[in-house]
Formats: sequence, C-alpha cells, structure tokens
Amino acid sequence: MKRRDLITAAGVGLAATAVAGCQQSAADCAKAEDGPRFNWKLVTSWPKNFPGVGIGPERLARAVEESSAGRLKIKVYAAGELVPAMEVLDAVSRGAAEMGHSAPYYWKGKIPAAQFFCALPFGPNAQEMNAWLHHGGGLALWEEAYAPFGVLPMACGATGVQSAGWFNREIHTIDDLKGLKMRTPGLGGEVLSRLGTTVVNMPVGEIFTALQTGVIDATEWIGPYNDLALGLHKVSRYCYFPGWQEPNVTFELTINRKAWESLPPDLQAIVRTAARDVNADMLDDYNARNMEALEQLMADGVEIRRLPDEVLSTLQAISFEVIDATAAADAVASRVWEQQRAWLKRLSEYGTWTEQALYRMRA
Repeated sequence: MKRRDLITAAGVGLAATAVAGCQQSAADCAKAEDGPRFNWKLVTSWPKNFPGVGIGPERLARAVEESSAGRLKIKVYAAGELVPAMEVLDAVSRGAAEMGHSAPYYWKGKIPAAQFFCALPFGPNAQEMNAWLHHGGGLALWEEAYAPFGVLPMACGATGVQSAGWFNREIHTIDDLKGLKMRTPGLGGEVLSRLGTTVVNMPVGEIFTALQTGVIDATEWIGPYNDLALGLHKVSRYCYFPGWQEPNVTFELTINRKAWESLPPDLQAIVRTAARDVNADMLDDYNARNMEALEQLMADGVEIRRLPDEVLSTLQAISFEVIDATAAADAVASRVWEQQRAWLKRLSEYGTWTEQALYRMRA
C-alpha cells in the first residue's frame, strides 16, 4: 500500500475499532454510532482552500467526519471569517473555536518556545523535526509549553525546505540585505533584523499588494507552489534559494483542552490519526507541487539564484547567536533547545551516512 493509503486506512481502522469494539455485535455497533455527537469550529491563518497549507485543515475535517461516522463534524473557517489570521491561538485558548490551524512561530510574543517547534534557521528539515517531535520527546515539551494557554498542540503539516525569498535587487554580499523591507516571520526575521533589514510580518493575503506597491522590497512565503499561486513572480524579479531561514515549517493543530477532554477516547484517537495523516500528506504535496512550480517559473524566465556562500556563512553564524539568545531568555525555550539541539546533532551525524551520502552518490 502507498504510505498515504496506509495512514488513511489506520484512521478508518480506529473508527471501526471504536464502533465495533464491544464483541462485534450489531446492537453494540448501533449504540456506538448513536453516541455523543460534536460540531466543532476550526479557525485558520490561511485563505480558503489556499494551496498546500490551506487544504490541510479541510482534509483533516473530512477525515475526522468520515472516520467517526459523522459523530465529530468540523467546520473550517478561513482567516478573517471568524477571527483574524494572527489571532488563531487566542481564539482556541478562550474557547471561541475548538480548533485552530496555524504556524507556531506566530505566537513567539506569548510563547517564546513555540518557534522551536516550527522553524529554526539552519535547523531541522521536515524528517528531522518529525522524528524529534514524535520519537524524541519533542511533542511532550510542546504540550508543556502550550499548557498555560489551555491548548493541546499537534503537528499538522510541513513544508519541507523553503526558498530564501523574492527580492527586487540582486544579493551579492551581506550588505545587500541592509535597508531592505522584508516580510518574513520567526527567528529568521530576527537574524535579518540584526543585519539592518526592516522585518515586517503580515498575513499571506496582504503579501502581493505590499510587494507590488513597494510597502516591502522582499518577501518569502514557503516556496514555488504557493509563490506561483500568489503571483509573486509578477512583482519581483529574483527568487533565491536555499531557505536558510526555514529548512522546514511545521504547522500546528491546536485544540482547546476542555473541548478535547469532552471527547470520548475513540474520537480523540481519530483526531490524532487524522492530524498525522495531514502532517505526512502536506509534505508530500509540497514536494511534488514545488518541483512542478519551479519548473514552470524557470520556463517562464524567472531568475532563480543561489545565495552566495559568503552570505550563507554570515547568516549561519548570526542564526546560532539568535537561537542561543532566544533560548537563554526563557526557561521553557532553554530546555526545549537543549534537547532539540542534542537530538539534531545525532540526526545530522546519522545523515552523513544516509541522506547526504545518497545525494552525493546520485550526483
């Protein structure tokens, strides 16, 4: 079976187990299907059905409803329909919505440790982040960091390696980043701020107009798949790689704790399985669609550039300073980074014998 089919089958299997768990009798099955029913709201930071990240929450809602035989129905709201894009965590925390889908680094002002579960400059890729979260203790730390807000987090989507962004000028040296106004979030934005870049954070729906009108000079938003959909190539000339600032972004499903505790165990299991399904499928989707979109952009004459080694070297040195300083300023973030850094070191050493060796061999 394909991996996605296997994961989906696991979700269906959980539902079947829950429904038919009482010695497989028809009466017991009917009783399970007639159990408590729930109608939940899921608010997001994305435009409706936006490619990749916006499709993930819709997939989650469908999977949960189908696997639960309709006992848990989830209505997905795009950014701005119920709450603004950057207020998803607050809405879930106060119970205005039972679920949210967003990016953890948007909450760095409230939860400094949140950034470590999302994207670190020169940090873990999607596979490494998933390994740490699900088999290296990362998820327990994530839950601890969000506990004061009455919210349960789960990984629910990943981008893989991103682009470094779109620029209206060529980048030859580190000085070319000075004076730029650039839309970029998280720790990568703090690194650029130290270099004299004016960093702006804004929802995806505002990026094209801001770049077109000169409100910003540069931006990054995941990679070619979404960039093509946004039309960034129409208002910016140069696209640079690699995405040093975000080797991966892990998106989160947040669930109000009280709402979560109201669910019976079988529905909780279905939600967890659906989140894992979306986490895997979104990465698959981005890898496939980014490849296709990059080919199209290159065919259309877009100038695809690699950042110079000198620039990357400087960015890396400053990134480690910023990450260490961020961790040192918060007790929870400090513990998270200590564990994550040790795990990443081990994974990187393993990767020299596997992933890196494979790429060199194929080249």
